[in-house]
Amino acid sequence: VQLVESGGRFVQVGGSLRLSCTASGDTLQDYAIGWFRQAPGKEREGLSCLSTSGIEYSESVKGRFTLSVNDDAWDTMYLQMNALKPEDTAVYYCAAVPEGDYNDCLYANDMDFWGKGTPVTVSA
Repeated sequence: VQLVESGGRFVQVGGSLRLSCTASGDTLQDYAIGWFRQAPGKEREGLSCLSTSGIEYSESVKGRFTLSVNDDAWDTMYLQMNALKPEDTAVYYCAAVPEGDYNDCLYANDMDFWGKGTPVTVSA
């Protein structure tokens, strides 16, 4: 499966943004899928993932970010981000791994397929 992120841009503190991740070559239905981000000088951080176990969120984004999928075609995943903070500034990635082939879908090293990322900058 190939993944392409879009929607990243400059946004003011407190604002909202929705990122998209479009899949080709396969649908997302048989994968665990997730959103990650990487800020300069920091490790890649898992934010949210969807698997047969449900949707998980990291503590850093719980209550502010929402993962969803267009469950008619299962070819696009979204990340709705609200109440954005300067510390949310990062490059945001979507990722996927076949169901059953991972331990923790919030752990970057468990994911097999990655997009190239879309940058988000949050500033006052």
